[in-house]
Amino acid sequence: MPRVLTDERRDLVKAIADFCRRECGTKEQRDELTAGGREPHNQKLYEKMAELGWLGIVVPEEYGGAGRGMADLCLFLEETAYGLAPISGFGTTVIAAAAYDKFGTEEQKRVVLEGMAKGRVEAVSMSEPGAGSDVGALTCRADGADGGYVINGQKTWCSNAHIADHILLIARTSHEGSKHEGLTQFLVPADAEGLEIRGIDTMGGREVNDLYFTDCFVPDSAVVGTPGQAWSQLMTGLNLERMILAALMLGTARRAFDDTLAYVRQREQFGRPIGSFQALKHRIADMATELECARLLVDDVAAAIDAEPGRVFAREASMAKLKCTELAKHVALEGMQMMGGYGYATEYGMEALLRSTVVSTVYGGTSEIQREIIGKTYGL
Repeated sequence: MPRVLTDERRDLVKAIADFCRRECGTKEQRDELTAGGREPHNQKLYEKMAELGWLGIVVPEEYGGAGRGMADLCLFLEETAYGLAPISGFGTTVIAAAAYDKFGTEEQKRVVLEGMAKGRVEAVSMSEPGAGSDVGALTCRADGADGGYVINGQKTWCSNAHIADHILLIARTSHEGSKHEGLTQFLVPADAEGLEIRGIDTMGGREVNDLYFTDCFVPDSAVVGTPGQAWSQLMTGLNLERMILAALMLGTARRAFDDTLAYVRQREQFGRPIGSFQALKHRIADMATELECARLLVDDVAAAIDAEPGRVFAREASMAKLKCTELAKHVALEGMQMMGGYGYATEYGMEALLRSTVVSTVYGGTSEIQREIIGKTYGL
C-alpha cells in the first residue's frame, strides 16, 4: 500500500535511505562501523547525521533543531532502523532531551538540547536490580546535603551510559507517601566523581551498563523539574518512549521481511524458487499484511500525538509498542526459519535482526506490561 507523505517528508525519507545505502549499506561497512557487531553506536556516523540536521529533528528551533513532531521523528527512526544505521544512542537521547525540554532549567536545556542537535548522546537510568517493571520500588537514594545531594546505590540496564555526556537519573529523595512519591530526576555528568559505569555483555553487544553511585555529589542545579515529582514527570513521556521503540521495530521488521523475501525469491529447491511453494507464500502474505497494519497504527498514533501534544495516549502508544515489537520478533523468526541454515549465519544478518527484535519485547516496558496497560484503559 503506498504511503501518503508530504513532499517534505518524502524527501526526508529518500535522503535517509540514500545516506544509509552509501554509509552503511554493506555488511563490510557495518562490520567496520560496529567492530564486527559489538558496538551498536558509531559516533562518527552519528555526527555526520548531526551535520545534516537530522539529530535535532524534534529539538526546538531556539536550541538549534528543526522543531518537528512525532510523525517526522517516527519516519527518521523507521528509516534508520531499516537502513541498519548504527546509531543506538539516538533513542535514549531523544527520551532524555524531552524530559529536559519539559522540566529542565534554561541552562539544562542549552546543554542537552543543543548538544543533541550537534551529535551528543544522553542516557536515562531508571531500572535497578530489584526494580524493573515496578519502577516505584527503586531504592537508589539521593540524600540532601549542603548545596545539593549525595547519591548512593546501584542502577542497571542503563543503555548508552558508556557513550553519554550525562545520565538522567531517577533516584529516591523521600520515603514519605506512596512508593511513587519522593522520586526525583537529576542531571548527572557521566564522568562525575563517585559514579562507576560498568558494561554488561549481552548477545546484542555493548549497549547496556550497571551504574554504581558511591557518595556521588550533585549540586541543587542538577535537579530536573520539581523534587519528589519524577513519577508524574515520567508519565508525560510515555508516548515518546513507546513510539520510539515502535518506529524502530517497524523499520527493523520491514528489513527482516525484505531480506527474507529476497532470499525466498532467489533460493531454489526442487527446481523452483522456494517462495513459490504455498507453505512459504502464504506466510509471506500474512507478514506483509501485518506489516501494513503496524505501519498504519504507527502513522495514525503519531499523527494523533502531533494533533494533541499535551495528551497522553496511553492505550494507543502501548498498542503501537506491543504490535511493532512482537511483529518484528515474529518476522525475524520466520525469516530465520525460511532461510534455514543461512538464517543462523552471521554472513546473512538475520540472526542479528532476531537478537535485536527479541530484546525489544523486554526493554521500554515488556509486552506483558503493555497488555496490562491496554487492559486497564478498558476498565479491567
